[in-house]
Amino acid sequence: MISGFANNISHTRLEVMQFLAQKMDSIVDTYLKKIDENWQPSDLLPDSTTDTFLTDVKELQQECKELPYDYLAVLVGDIITEEALPTYESWLMDVEGIGKTDREGWSKWIRMWTAEENRHGDLLNKYVYLSGRVNMRQMEISTQYLLADGLDNGAARDPYRNFVYTSFQEMATNISHRRTATLSKQYGNNQLSKICGLISADELRHAKAYKSFITSIFEIDASEMMLAFEDMMRKKIVMPAHFLRQQGEKIGATFSHFSDAAQRLGVYTSADYTDILESLVKEWNISNITGLNDAAEKARDYLMALPQRFRRITDRASTKAPLQYEFNWITR
Repeated sequence: MISGFANNISHTRLEVMQFLAQKMDSIVDTYLKKIDENWQPSDLLPDSTTDTFLTDVKELQQECKELPYDYLAVLVGDIITEEALPTYESWLMDVEGIGKTDREGWSKWIRMWTAEENRHGDLLNKYVYLSGRVNMRQMEISTQYLLADGLDNGAARDPYRNFVYTSFQEMATNISHRRTATLSKQYGNNQLSKICGLISADELRHAKAYKSFITSIFEIDASEMMLAFEDMMRKKIVMPAHFLRQQGEKIGATFSHFSDAAQRLGVYTSADYTDILESLVKEWNISNITGLNDAAEKARDYLMALPQRFRRITDRASTKAPLQYEFNWITR
């Protein structure tokens, strides 16, 4: 239990957020790296100021020749998701308890988290531009659409629900980038493997941060946090790119095909969704939380049974969909 609060007292979201914000400096120091010491995209790309730049680019392109179609589709989809970061920052800045003008409160976390995340799309965008395997204009059109279409994650302005969402999503992106790193190494592209691995490590730290926020909220406002967790899982966690589309398509038309490619490759699967849920139930010690009201107890029962329920559904739907879609992002 956090000093200053008792589990049997009801608190508004705003009060809880204000209380947790008092530890923001410690949160930032624990889960984000110092900017001057962090890697930057230019550290991992050919240096355009050197005489070997063109030779280095040709070597990069040679390493990209063997990347399969599905892999490129997933990689580009991940890049577009990362490039839509301004949408995610504006959404989080509007969450209850995050003061947009407060330089030292929750907005400090959002700004510094955004700044660290921003390197991911920047690096991957430049890499695929140099690779010669991606139709950059079409990728940029999809990125602009995703930014323009916005994000509806089902959490509204509630910090509890939004932090469940970010906990889940940071874990999912960690898995996706970690597996693209493994696959690129298998395809003989060690540099891309290193790039995806570094991004995956960032996502893992960010996931730990958001999960820690939920842990603290459970200590302060257990019943409301349990109900928020249940609500998000009943709605199901949607991916940030669920509105993904290509030129001339309706909103969201490309997302299912992107998901199919990720499923075929094993980069991110329906089984991973269940594994993440199960890990969160364990991480937040859902089975042992005390002081819940009746509604929250029922929510706990639902959450405890959900991973096994999802597991049965996943087992029945484990077949991999064949490729039946052309991504205009990819040059053959």
